Amino acid sequence: MHRTVMIAEYLRPYAQWRIARPDPADDCRNARAAIGLIDAAAYVAELDDCDRVIVRMAVAGCFAKGRFDPGPEGEALVRHWHYDEAAGGAADLLEGLAACAERAASDEPAGRAASDEPAGRAVSVEAATSEGHAGRAVSVERAASVEHAASVERAASVEHAVSVERAGRAAAFSLR
Repeated sequence: MHRTVMIAEYLRPYAQWRIARPDPADDCRNARAAIGLIDAAAYVAELDDCDRVIVRMAVAGCFAKGRFDPGPEGEALVRHWHYDEAAGGAADLLEGLAACAERAASDEPAGRAASDEPAGRAVSVEAATSEGHAGRAVSVERAASVEHAASVERAASVEHAVSVERAGRAAAFSLR
């Protein structure tokens, strides 16, 4: 099964869950969230498995169990997607899922590379600063810059792997 199909199949039940949660007092937030997830499922189904964001998720181990699993942080992102506000599109959701998966993979003992989304850490920096933990904020900023450097290196290797795979496909196609 294609990875993009696995992601779409992962998103659809969350959209159905939102549709099944009508609440007159929710100001249409469940409907908005369901539409955002349906749009994301349709968007990802149109992508190629070699798309950079899909490759990032694969490298982070999202498909290791034969199904899509972005980890607990990724699931929380999906569960709350467009619920409070409709900021960001389907591509943003996929980028967010890839970042969540990369963070989860970097927390594993295997020592996988860290996330390339230092902006995701900016929330921690802001929260730490607002709570008066300036020293912690500085260390989080340093960690984010180290993560960013590692992610740039990893992204280059992923892009190289994708271009090699595409070249192989093109060569195989031209031999037919």
